[in-house]
Amino acid sequence: MPKQPRAWQRMLSGRRLDLLDPTPMDIEIEDIAHGLAFVARWNGQTFGDFPYSVAEHSLLVETLYSRMNPNAPVKWRLAALLHDAPEYVIGDMISPVKSAVGPAYGELDDRLMAAIHIKFGLPAKLPDTIKKAIKKADRISAWLEATQIAGFAVEEANRFFGVPDPKQIDGLTIVLRAPADVRQDFTARHNTLLGQMT
Repeated sequence: MPKQPRAWQRMLSGRRLDLLDPTPMDIEIEDIAHGLAFVARWNGQTFGDFPYSVAEHSLLVETLYSRMNPNAPVKWRLAALLHDAPEYVIGDMISPVKSAVGPAYGELDDRLMAAIHIKFGLPAKLPDTIKKAIKKADRISAWLEATQIAGFAVEEANRFFGVPDPKQIDGLTIVLRAPADVRQDFTARHNTLLGQMT
């Protein structure tokens, strides 16, 4: 009998995360923050001396979500911050690759997200209205990233991501930073939001 391939990853915290059956007990925010700070969005095709990380993107999405939904409960702001958290393990696949991989990617993402949500006091599955609101903030973030650091013309970004409301993006400038700085800010923001929930 051939040996079963390994389907778990050792985290820097010492946790052993089973990708086929992840449990909240094996989720640590420090692992998420570290992983996301080193995962590049746009397959690394961005201007600057540092990659634009998923952690930095997540901070931007939470900022946009909060601007667009100023009365939203803190738990949904935390959900916005964690919207791409499974990528600390599975990486940031661009949409065409996700399509090529098929439904297995989505199933893996859903399993990890459920464990992450439960760990931090969120429902395993978000209400559809909240998912849609976070997705809207995500698309505006993509527009900002596309036009500021990924080489898209505004007209091209408008076609792919929609035209953002100028009030929602007012004053938001993407600054590429060292992964250690982004990791620290992501962890701090997570801890602030989690503390406000209790």
